[in-house]
Amino acid sequence: MNLRSDVMKRGLSKAPHRSLLKAAGLSDEEINRPLIGIVNSANEIIPGHIHLDKIAQAVKAGVRIAGGTPLEFCTIGICDGIAMNHPGMKYSLASREVIADSVELMVEAHRFDALVMIPNCDKIVPGMLMASMRINIPTIFVSGGPMLTGRYKRRDIDLISVFEAVGAVEAGKMSQEELVGIEDYACPSCGSCSGMFTANTMNCLTEALGMALPGNGTIPAVYSERIRLAKSAGMQIMELLQKDIKPRDIMTLAAFENALTVDMALGGSTNTVLHLPAIACEGGIVLDLDIVDKISNSTPNLCQISPASTTHIYELNEAGGIPALMAELARANLIHVDMITVTAKTIGENIKDVENLNPEVIRPITNPYSTTGGLVILSGNLAPEGAVVKQSAVLPEMLRHSGPARVFDSEEQAVEAIMGGKINKGDVIVIRYEGPKGGPGMREMLTPTSAVVGMGLDRDVALITDGRFSGGTRGAAIGHVSPEAQEGGPIAIIREGDLIEIDIHGRKLNLKLDQSEMDRRMKEWSPPPLKVKEGYLALYAKLVSSASKGAIIQRS
Repeated sequence: MNLRSDVMKRGLSKAPHRSLLKAAGLSDEEINRPLIGIVNSANEIIPGHIHLDKIAQAVKAGVRIAGGTPLEFCTIGICDGIAMNHPGMKYSLASREVIADSVELMVEAHRFDALVMIPNCDKIVPGMLMASMRINIPTIFVSGGPMLTGRYKRRDIDLISVFEAVGAVEAGKMSQEELVGIEDYACPSCGSCSGMFTANTMNCLTEALGMALPGNGTIPAVYSERIRLAKSAGMQIMELLQKDIKPRDIMTLAAFENALTVDMALGGSTNTVLHLPAIACEGGIVLDLDIVDKISNSTPNLCQISPASTTHIYELNEAGGIPALMAELARANLIHVDMITVTAKTIGENIKDVENLNPEVIRPITNPYSTTGGLVILSGNLAPEGAVVKQSAVLPEMLRHSGPARVFDSEEQAVEAIMGGKINKGDVIVIRYEGPKGGPGMREMLTPTSAVVGMGLDRDVALITDGRFSGGTRGAAIGHVSPEAQEGGPIAIIREGDLIEIDIHGRKLNLKLDQSEMDRRMKEWSPPPLKVKEGYLALYAKLVSSASKGAIIQRS
């Protein structure tokens, strides 16, 4: 087999290169084997990543079993939960591009023959997927897996329970002592937070795309089965190398349609509407909001996982995981079953004998929660390029809502008003200048949405923003309003008290002003100075695209 790594290790002129590889401890036999890059995002601050050293060891064992030489290197990773509600969140989405770029730099400089990617949390998964599509050498993913669910006073809790408890304390509905109890028990193990939040959604969709082995998205982090899965991934990369199966062979437009279909059936995080188009773009595939909306309209919602309910990821795993969900969707011909995957088999072959082991967790295709998907794309004069809402986590009484705008030019201003009891029933909270450019970095805003829920206002109050929300957000929280305020989108001209109409079933988001008044206000508007003027974020703000295009770096 001709190896990609041969250009740096074969021949007379490469004696210095071999000498350096030997300095790293490699024997001649190891140098002569395929060199497999093990891309590890382990660190000691993200709960989802603190155990990835063990996953990497298992992957490397699998690679050696199958005759390869594993060589590990690292990427950065940011914990969205720890970065939440302070300036650190500006860096989270922006880190996705750095992760993709750093993987490209390491792989292209050292000419690895194939890759095993080990991500787990929010921006790390899509960052690595973007890199794999860009580099396009045989690649397989194995995540660190989800966290176990916490237990407190005989009920299941998770990270979102803590955020919402803060609002309950502020509203006088909970004592600080009880908050401490929830804080102590909500996150009981390593792993990505235990609901269908962004990290777990992306790990499930990596499986649906065909880039990870069955079980990748749902096997809990602490199960020995996760270690065995990692060994299997290490062995499987050698078959992918032998057969020359590459990411662009797997991640076709049809594969992205499969991922979106699974996303809608799961009721996944709204952040996938940023990440999937960005990944597709790396392979020259256009995945716009029209495609997302079309698939949402035709896909039934079969799962309601936290924050949409009290069901958690471990229960989805016990029900059969993503293969069982895809098998249900295939019964209605909603899945492209002929797509190749990293198993070197097709989706159809992978799900052939799979059973749905719990129809209460994965509803049968004949008995969905709704006939349309968990995510909905809204449009109207307030969002000409679209906005997104997690329909499956919205209370029925808020699917249609009309109310006066309460306008805030930052997340901090909005949180102060919510916590200060200044938001009234019926209000529509508007948080603007938090988009990709305006933030910059399009901060997740789990704190204000959780405060609204914790204070008991989620049946009466909506929130819209040109920023984004955590996958753990629930309620009538509409994000990604595009164009963003910084770019002169209509959200920039909303004034306190303006009437906003939301119709999630009708897929509409409108500001109740006539066009002449909107035009007049727009003529009077001018963009404020960018909030960050130096460092990486200043560069990011200048280069980043609209959220409707995936908030990607525009490189041309």
